[in-house]
Amino acid sequence: MDITIHSAYLPHDDPDAALAFYRDTLGFEVRNDVGYEGMRWITVGPAGQPGTSIVLHPPAADPGITDEERRTIAEMMAKGTYAGINLATKDLDGTFEQLQASEAEVVQEPTEQPYGIRDCAVRDPAGNM
Repeated sequence: MDITIHSAYLPHDDPDAALAFYRDTLGFEVRNDVGYEGMRWITVGPAGQPGTSIVLHPPAADPGITDEERRTIAEMMAKGTYAGINLATKDLDGTFEQLQASEAEVVQEPTEQPYGIRDCAVRDPAGNM
């Protein structure tokens, strides 16, 4: 089989803040920006990687989700426990400095992990890790 990852989905609760974070702070390209019935889906991705994208979507836009489920999603997003994605960079310290200078919530500064990597953790404006 020849399978690749085309898109990952992350919720947003403020499309302009999400766009500013992923485009302006991380430097991702905007590939699509679609509005429908007061909601907005924004597709972004790293330059030079046209086959890999992140779709920033309105949470609980699925018509099959109940009001209680929507409330649960909103609560989890507010706590930063609903969604996340791992990104990689050749310059962790430089990238971390840019993130720290932005509106990103720093969860963990660059740290050597016992499992062999050096990483950091931040949350985007919607709480995604």
